Formats: sequence, C-alpha cells, structure tokens
Amino acid sequence: MWMTFERMPDRRPVETLVERDDGVVFAMRGAGGGADLPHDLVHAVVETALPLADGVWGCVADGVLWGSMRHVSGRRPPHSAEKSDRLKQQRRDAVMRAENVADLVGRLARGEQVPGHLVAAAGVPRERIDAAVEAVRDAARRWAALPVGERWVVEWPPSRERPRSRPGRTRLR
Repeated sequence: MWMTFERMPDRRPVETLVERDDGVVFAMRGAGGGADLPHDLVHAVVETALPLADGVWGCVADGVLWGSMRHVSGRRPPHSAEKSDRLKQQRRDAVMRAENVADLVGRLARGEQVPGHLVAAAGVPRERIDAAVEAVRDAARRWAALPVGERWVVEWPPSRERPRSRPGRTRLR
C-alpha cells in the first residue's frame, strides 16, 4: 500500500491519498497540515518504528474503511464493508493501543512533559519509545522542510528488503 501526504500551505485538514495493493484508491482526511507533521503521518512513523502491524495503517492495508475515507477509484472487493466492520471489531484494542502510543510518542517528540505512568502503560520498552520519538522528530524536520505542494509517499508495510520505488516518490525510511 502507498500513502501520499501532500504538504499544505496552512493548517487545512490534510487529505492523504491511499493506494491499496488491491488497486482501490481512497482519500483520507486527517488533522495537521502546514509545517506540522500530519497526524496520520505520525501514525505511519510510529507504527513503522515500533512496529505495530495492527495499528491504523495495518488495518487500512487489510481492508478497514474509516469514516474519514472517501473512495476515489478502483473496484472495491465484494463485501468490503462487512469485512471492514469485522476487522474493526477484531482489532479494536490494537487500534486503540496504536492511537495511544502514537499520541504519547507525538507528545514526547514535541517536548511535552508526559507522566511516567503513561509511558509505562504504553506497554512498549522505553528504548523503543525513545527510538520512535527520534523517528518522529526526524520526520517532523523533514516535513517542515518539504516545499508546499510537494508530496511524501510512504510504503506500508515498510519494505524490509531492497527498497521498491515508484517514479517521483520519496520513501519514508
């Protein structure tokens, strides 16, 4: 799956283009924009760094349809709404954990004070949290330096082999 984040000139909601491996394309509306790292890109960075295969992006890759997603092109598989509902139910706890961990890592990356019990409650070793914080900080610097109108493309799941690329695409590493 490929996710394309476009750098907006202001804090308008970001619309991410999601190209699933089955050929279906969605636009997904999310928070963030301008020089601030979009929320959905924070998820991509954190879910890659930790890794969290059943987080927000793993669910989308497997067929979950969130309310913020709008079908753009491609033939949807039969019973895709039912499959999405079933996956949402099965992975509810994993998605909530991914939301909580991404929020925690994002807050730490911005330099906010976070009580130690919240870090412990994440259920992720501190050294992995620290690595994810550094990954988000790096991504935030790269995002802020990205010219308005340029795009950042992320592959999901992240390739552990030789990098695959698509023409004109910048990969998240």
